[in-house]
Amino acid sequence: MNGENIELNKTKDQEYWLPCGKCSGQTCHKVIVSIDVDGEDPSGTYYYTETYQIVQCQGCRLYSFRKNQTNSEDSIEDEFTSETLYLDHEELFPSRVAGRNKLGQARFLPHKVAQVYNETHAALCSKQPILAGIGIRALIETVCKEKSAKGKGLEQKIDDLVRLGVLTKDGAEILHSLRILGNVSAHEVQPHSEDTLGVAMDVVEHLLKGVYILPAVAAKLPKRKSPTTP
Repeated sequence: MNGENIELNKTKDQEYWLPCGKCSGQTCHKVIVSIDVDGEDPSGTYYYTETYQIVQCQGCRLYSFRKNQTNSEDSIEDEFTSETLYLDHEELFPSRVAGRNKLGQARFLPHKVAQVYNETHAALCSKQPILAGIGIRALIETVCKEKSAKGKGLEQKIDDLVRLGVLTKDGAEILHSLRILGNVSAHEVQPHSEDTLGVAMDVVEHLLKGVYILPAVAAKLPKRKSPTTP
């Protein structure tokens, strides 16, 4: 590439609606600092724009980084105005998905469980569906191991969580569905839709809350006094 042109703060103060890593859903983000790079190849037939921005959520004031790229080969024509529209290739750092914040009070999770949860959450937010599906299965397997569930395979171990009083029978059936979802990702290398993975992650987070977080929080509540014998 040659003929690059670099401009500082070309997009400063512009606003975008982006997922926030702290707020729930999409919020307005303002550009604090930006660097814009325009360039083309020697033939002049291919040209591109790269934008690097430090952005700030206008709700919680959290800073993050946005990168966007457009190029002459990725464009469509507006059917009404015949104007050429260049498609955005946007990346956010840290990676995130609207409404997919991490569990509150995740500090109560055992170390191994927390590690797998964090990596699965990161894969989901980075839109890596195969890794996210495998991570959901690994998260269930880690909970089974941490609770010393017995069985030859994950299917039997999930059933044993019912015997241990960790899960209800209905809860076990839901985990079996997630186990199958993870198997498809791992063995058939097949990605699931973002909606499917989002629902699966909701279910797993509900499991983690019930097994680890709520009992830890409840242990800090005042205990009922035993009735005194007259």
